[in-house]
Amino acid sequence: MDFTFTEEQQAAAEAAKGVFAGVAPDAVPSPALTPGAVAETYDRALWARLADADLLSLLLDARYGGAGLDAIALCLVLRESAQVLARVPLLESSAAAAAVQAYGGEEAKADLLARAGRGETVLTVAAHGRTGHDPAEQSVTARQDGGAWVLDGVQTAVPWAYDADVTLVPAHTGTGRTVLALVPRGHEGTHLAEQFSTSGERLGELRLTSARLAARDVIDTDGAWEWLRDLLATGTCALALGLGERVLRMTAQYTGEREQFGFPIATFQAVAVQAADRYIDLRAMEATLWQAAWRIASGAPGPLPAAGDVAVAKIWAAEGVRRVVQTAQHLHGGFGADVDYPLHRYHAWAKHLELSLGPAAAHEEALGDLLAAHPPA
Repeated sequence: MDFTFTEEQQAAAEAAKGVFAGVAPDAVPSPALTPGAVAETYDRALWARLADADLLSLLLDARYGGAGLDAIALCLVLRESAQVLARVPLLESSAAAAAVQAYGGEEAKADLLARAGRGETVLTVAAHGRTGHDPAEQSVTARQDGGAWVLDGVQTAVPWAYDADVTLVPAHTGTGRTVLALVPRGHEGTHLAEQFSTSGERLGELRLTSARLAARDVIDTDGAWEWLRDLLATGTCALALGLGERVLRMTAQYTGEREQFGFPIATFQAVAVQAADRYIDLRAMEATLWQAAWRIASGAPGPLPAAGDVAVAKIWAAEGVRRVVQTAQHLHGGFGADVDYPLHRYHAWAKHLELSLGPAAAHEEALGDLLAAHPPA
């Protein structure tokens, strides 16, 4: 295990810093003041700049116009995007394209990958199941009918559902296998209902009723969904890390300038200790993130499957990002709730990420099951 980033990975991070440098986290109305979605669509101008910088094709092979990089490079870019609350489907589209490349058929690859890498086609993933608590693959059924597949079920909180050209939907078969269906937007037998995240973004409840797909549009390779699920979770941990780092910097700046009794409150022991605790949270989030990303990128064996490392990263990210924003709000006092100051936006995004990751207790239980199934030699 070597956490030294390669020159190519560092170059991707530097390119991301350049693209995101001019992004304002308060470029859309505050979610605290907006009853519906803060915007009709994602930041298309930013999406175009990401495409021009070749940051949408990081994980794609050269034959699709990509850089052939790995999950670590993607997480480095996602970390930068979260620091400015970038409103783009970077994680979902990149991860979905990588899954199609790794497990999809040649026709699907030819149709989607080059266009996705150029930002012309947007992909997303229905990864939250029917309620957000049940396994996503158990919420939709898939059965074969002649040469086609027929899907029925519901997926909740699908990100960018109204903007994505194709949604990857996990579904279970009668034999207990999981397939990934590539469902075009507006496909016959599908229906979208509006939902809204805590960050004010528009999500979609995707309902499938006898939705019929050709065999070429269904990935039935073993392990495809599990690999995509781990990549999405690890990317979400990277978003949580980037957001937490930005919030801690905002807190350090504020407490260094805010004075009480003639001294900056950052010099007070109670304030310094709380900030130090949150710094420790962030470093633990970082170490566990890179461990999970390295396992996915390298495919290296370990005492546990890669899902174990992902579970540890999710535990730290879900708990850590919540503690960081709560401490920031506390140390900012009433100023943290001011809608003219961006901290409340970071708090709303952090809550969305925490809910997306799921409760730490569930990941601890999953980790316990893995440990029981793979006892030390």
